Amino acid sequence: MGDRISPDQVGEEGNMLTTDLLIIGAGPAGASLACFLASHGKKGLLLASAPGTSPTPRAHITNLAGLETLRDIGLEEQCLPLATPSTNMKHTRWCRSLAGEEYARVYSWGHDPIYKGAYEAASPCKHVDLPQTLLEPVLVRKATEGGWGVRFSTRLLTVKQLDEGVEVEVRDEILKREYKIRCRYLFGCDGARSQVVREVGLPLIKKPGQGLALNVLVRADLTHLMEPHRVGNLHWVFKPEEGIDGREAPAWGWAAIVRMVKPWTEWMFIFLAKPGMDLKGEEMEATEEEYLARVKEVIGDESVEAELVHASKWWINEVVAERYQEGDVFCLGDAVHRHPPFNGLGSNTCLQDAFNLAWKVSYVLDGRASPSLLDSYSLERQPVGVDIITRANDGLRDHIPWQQTLGMLSPDPAERAKILVEFESATPEGRKRRQEFQKGIERTTTEFHGLGIEMNQNYSHSPAVYLDDETGPGPAVPEDKVRTHVVTTYPGRRLPHVWVNTRIPAKNMTSTIDLAGHGKFCLLTGFGGGRWKEAAKSVGEKLGLQINSYSIGWNQDYEDVYFDWAKKREVEEDGCVLVRPDRFVAWRAKEMVEDAEGKLEEVLRRILGRPREA
Repeated sequence: MGDRISPDQVGEEGNMLTTDLLIIGAGPAGASLACFLASHGKKGLLLASAPGTSPTPRAHITNLAGLETLRDIGLEEQCLPLATPSTNMKHTRWCRSLAGEEYARVYSWGHDPIYKGAYEAASPCKHVDLPQTLLEPVLVRKATEGGWGVRFSTRLLTVKQLDEGVEVEVRDEILKREYKIRCRYLFGCDGARSQVVREVGLPLIKKPGQGLALNVLVRADLTHLMEPHRVGNLHWVFKPEEGIDGREAPAWGWAAIVRMVKPWTEWMFIFLAKPGMDLKGEEMEATEEEYLARVKEVIGDESVEAELVHASKWWINEVVAERYQEGDVFCLGDAVHRHPPFNGLGSNTCLQDAFNLAWKVSYVLDGRASPSLLDSYSLERQPVGVDIITRANDGLRDHIPWQQTLGMLSPDPAERAKILVEFESATPEGRKRRQEFQKGIERTTTEFHGLGIEMNQNYSHSPAVYLDDETGPGPAVPEDKVRTHVVTTYPGRRLPHVWVNTRIPAKNMTSTIDLAGHGKFCLLTGFGGGRWKEAAKSVGEKLGLQINSYSIGWNQDYEDVYFDWAKKREVEEDGCVLVRPDRFVAWRAKEMVEDAEGKLEEVLRRILGRPREA
């Protein structure tokens, strides 16, 4: 690309723009990638076919891992005032209507006393409800402040890989003008209908979908229903007697998951089609009056006024790309993993894809790492995509047993009537059915207490991790890997969160999470580990890296005030833990070695793909 202008700039020559970095798609994946790259001082272009940020609040649960990525670049403090706090996410409920009978409820998102401690110990962050409509403008604004050019209403037409870099053709839908852009790296963040994925031919692993669903966004003040005794952000509403009383539910509205968007005045009614019906798109459509009539039935309080804001259909997918990279094109977010919203993994995985990739691109562009480092992106994140699309769909399937127990899946009204009578009877059959219903509800808690699936990403198989000094097989896989968070410093795992403080206590304690990250490698050691800190300074200067180093322990840079680091570090006081810029452990030394500087240089050269010159 001899005509490419200087790095981090965007230039124009005739009908051709040139830039190092081009992102297609301004949703959570694309906009956050621009933010993370900007935090490294990198600039480029962010294009989106949409006329602006998302008009509907599709993704909303923001979990610990997702918030930690935003925290790294100072965005958590901007997002939290916009988000609904965790206290309003306390329960998930099953009921006949929002105002009516309640069949069951479970604690959600870390509020169960059994799991609450594990959530608090996992991260300095807490779950919040941050709809996409509020998150995307924050991300886009941050990207523009970081020097990124943003163009909406710009549609991708073609992608052509060059010997070095990529050339794309786009169309400005406002000016009705087509032009080309050459870039060093192209990032496909253009969602579930990704044009980038199609253009570069990324193969997709597709499992049979689970039909269509319908989102109906509604404004309705339900404060009097929710507070104080129905607080929760998810409510399953279903009427087992429908069809028995002669009135069938509409095919598109067999049951509803009512999701809080803004407490307690804005709601998303997610309508699910009747099981077994092969509905097409047009069969999910109804008039505004029909949608609102069903919404009011689901609310169950005739005094409530409801306003329909938006209605849209979506496919319940189970799709993941076989790989996330093709040459100089990288794809992330919904472009490469498509699934229903169960477990709240969608936008959080988009953020983590972007956070993983941004530091690697930055290091390569600056010459601090070989381009081979970029190969680790797909190797690390594609297995995560497989896990999350499986878990999200399993989360949906986990709701089948309670539906079967209630007879909801039977097309025969007479059979459903018999089952409802059994529920009310003091008979062995009634007792068994009530027990099975309880078990069915408890099975769904994998959706609401999935700390393991949220936090247990494992990159130990990656070339960007150094395992040569490990003698054991690594941490054991927990029996319940969805719920159980594996806390370890094993290379390739997430750095454990521990609160530390200074010997004269500061007003606020510091998390180990905040010591690491911020675009830099971090080395953590302890009493007697001074040579590791010296090595970090020396090797950093030699390799052109800034390596932050801290000692934790008795009379060190930070005090291990609760002795939690001593319990979680899994190395001796004079050992060390080297952490990548994305806060995953790159390598650890169980204790001090004779040539600390030589060892640290060897490790970093391996990770960054920079062998010693002959």
